[in-house]
Amino acid sequence: MKRNISVLLSLMVLASLVLAACGSAATTTSATEAPATMAPATEAPATEAAPTEAPIPDVSIATFDGTSLSVPAEECNGDYIGAIQSVVATDENTVTFTLCRPDPAFLSKIAFSPFSIYPSEWLETASATDRLEKPIGTGAYVVSEWSRGDSITFTANPTYWGDAPEAETLVFRWSSESAARLLELQSGTVDGIDNIGPDDFDTVRNDSNLALLERPALNVFYIGMTNTFAPFDNQGVRQAIAMGIDRQRIVDNFYPAGSEVASHFTPCAIPNGCTGDDWYEFDAAAAKAKLAEAGFPDGFSTKLYYRDVVRGYLPNVSTVAQDIQAQLKENLNIDAEIVVMESGAFIDASGTGSLDGLYLLGWGADYPHITNFLDYHFGAANPQFGNQSDTYTNLLVEGAQIGIPADAESIYVEANNAIREYVPMIPVAHGGSATAYRADVTNPQAAPLTNEYFAVSDPGGRDVFVWMQNAEPISMFCADESDGESLRACEQVTEALYSYVVNGTDAVPALAESCTPNEDLTVWTCALRQGVTFSDGTTFDAADVVATFNMGLNIASPTHVGNTSTFFYYDYLWGLMKKPGA
Repeated sequence: MKRNISVLLSLMVLASLVLAACGSAATTTSATEAPATMAPATEAPATEAAPTEAPIPDVSIATFDGTSLSVPAEECNGDYIGAIQSVVATDENTVTFTLCRPDPAFLSKIAFSPFSIYPSEWLETASATDRLEKPIGTGAYVVSEWSRGDSITFTANPTYWGDAPEAETLVFRWSSESAARLLELQSGTVDGIDNIGPDDFDTVRNDSNLALLERPALNVFYIGMTNTFAPFDNQGVRQAIAMGIDRQRIVDNFYPAGSEVASHFTPCAIPNGCTGDDWYEFDAAAAKAKLAEAGFPDGFSTKLYYRDVVRGYLPNVSTVAQDIQAQLKENLNIDAEIVVMESGAFIDASGTGSLDGLYLLGWGADYPHITNFLDYHFGAANPQFGNQSDTYTNLLVEGAQIGIPADAESIYVEANNAIREYVPMIPVAHGGSATAYRADVTNPQAAPLTNEYFAVSDPGGRDVFVWMQNAEPISMFCADESDGESLRACEQVTEALYSYVVNGTDAVPALAESCTPNEDLTVWTCALRQGVTFSDGTTFDAADVVATFNMGLNIASPTHVGNTSTFFYYDYLWGLMKKPGA
């Protein structure tokens, strides 16, 4: 894709980064065998919920007429907390986004794959199965067959507007075991694999038939706690734990090459991520003294929750949990009972601030901007860590509206220092990860945002390119998905107005030829690429863009239906067009 970035965009979008999602969007990495001494899994404690009245449903405030989606302008200052005031097709080939507040990260966000554009007709008529398994897009490939539990087969899109893919056929397979993925690569049954096991980096490096491609560590693993539960409501306790964990020991013993101890929550490659003071140095004596000062000279008992799911930010889950458990006891006399939870239940409980102990979680960049790390986790509306402090929440709102990173530096110095002082969590590591390929693959991929784009990769002259990742996609309607395995599959089929440069993080035009802001970054006018057709033969135009955002943002739209119909990234990055029920 041709790079065409203005001076303003160069200031706003992060050049020369290379990354690890979410769960994303979140980065995934290799599964490893559990050690023989793995702590027994236990059920999360049952709690009896107090009876509550049925929740009052949210109320849509959106108006949609086919070419215009909007909320009343005055709502931008009311109960509506969404970022988008309107999306309007000003003509067949132009779409204008009007925002409620300046957004210097607009292009980085809009390039994210959940915001890919679908045909308006297909959104209205597609069956539930086709919606989830056979998306219609403008990308280099189309889905020809999904054999659930085994593989997905893609074939080249004959109407693709860009360069034809190097391989006529692309196949996605999956295995949760890094050893199994590596064996398939060594035997030549696949052309590329995701997330090499930490102990296998040198194995791949030393095999002349293979090629190792390392990703930079644009993610963070942290130890979370919710300050509405005692004793984590005591700031001194939180600071003592921050001092009492030897984070360097964890990285040295359990992380692959390319990983590093987190000096800040945000990786340093992202502008302003590491401004302000470094995190607390490990000091067991000072930690124990701080805990005694906080009223717990003999320590206390708690729980240590995690899900047994490997991610790039946490490649050895159970062993890291056991090491943290041992450190808590040795350094602070804190007895932490390990509780292993089912993944979905864990994410729900941690995200809503319902866990009464410590927990292990992390984050991989969805888009390369500091707001993706700080605003999501430490914004006033996020209940994950309990009560957020206005010593940093107000600063984050201010910093998010400044387009030039240097102009926002002083704000993020103050915000990072305030987060360090308050200790809503403990950042531990930025985890490195890698892909591996057969040596004869040309232009192999190790995308910083884990959004590998295989149309540009030549599998040594063969007609079929086979890729093996950690897990099967949940669905391929990625407007309503958040896991990296699904999003990567969608990248092959659908496209957004912008995309990320191949193997990089710059946002470059895709279905839009340009999106140009006004002076205060509240209005973005996008000139669309002409002559593009969807894989079903329909013509791409501005009405499709408006219909797609209506689908994602408008809770009253009959097209606002997906796999879970939560539309996580539409809600998280833009805010749904709704107000709380009255």
